[in-house]
Amino acid sequence: MTIKIKPYEAMIGATVFGMDLAKPLSDTEEEMLRHALANYGFLRFPQQHLQESDMINFALRFGTLEINVANTKRDQTYPQIMTLSNIVENGVKIGLSDAGQGWHTDMSYSKNIALANMLYGVKVPMRDGKPLGATLFADMALAYDTLPDQVKEQIEGLSSEHDFNKFWEMMRARKGSDRPALSLAQRAEKPPVIQPIVMRHPVSRRKILYCNPGYTVRVIGMSDADSRALLDYLFEHQVKPQYSFAFVWTELDVLVLDNIRTLHNAIPDYLPHEHRLLKRCQIMADKAIDAHLESV
Repeated sequence: MTIKIKPYEAMIGATVFGMDLAKPLSDTEEEMLRHALANYGFLRFPQQHLQESDMINFALRFGTLEINVANTKRDQTYPQIMTLSNIVENGVKIGLSDAGQGWHTDMSYSKNIALANMLYGVKVPMRDGKPLGATLFADMALAYDTLPDQVKEQIEGLSSEHDFNKFWEMMRARKGSDRPALSLAQRAEKPPVIQPIVMRHPVSRRKILYCNPGYTVRVIGMSDADSRALLDYLFEHQVKPQYSFAFVWTELDVLVLDNIRTLHNAIPDYLPHEHRLLKRCQIMADKAIDAHLESV
């Protein structure tokens, strides 16, 4: 079958037809997908029938895989895979029950950032024949492009602090959350890190507004008041409706999202008996960054 990429009628996103992700990628297919992801922000691969090993093999083509510090219910065979689910079996919850509800980009809290997030929609909650649990995306290349020139000048060269615990505590505070507080060992494993507010994408080379309401806590070198004012402005700008798109899941979708190009936000509009189960791999940006350095 011929591979076809069909963009959404939106500013970001595309569906890739004609690929079986359980089969090995050729070098040409890998390169095509790498640039398509950077160009479109996220890629959907419908009707995929994958084992955990298939997910690992596909994701590894694009970078090193993260073992998440919060993945305490990990499968020891495939610790790189995290399960996000509201399903309870024999009184035990399967995986982490409250997927990221609030605008963020994964791994901005890590010194080595993530290129992409691979999600496999094993179960999608339904009500009256309609899927629930959509994922919102916001385009940070477009968000940067549309900033006023004086703001672009202000933030060029500035850095901000990102803290894993900020989003974790926000999620813990939500009604019904069963997340425990991070242990001292987990906090030590993921201390706050400093990231540039303006970043060039390692593949597309476009400038990206790289901060987010989920993990960014302060601007380095500014007073608390000035830092808060600037971040409040940037956070409000990032998630304006004109930069966002709601992705509606279909069961057996694989979604690969660009963690540099986009912010995302899971919509918790489903009830405990409306089952949702995603498998997730975090793909680090090491391979993409190394490839860029070799080309310059």
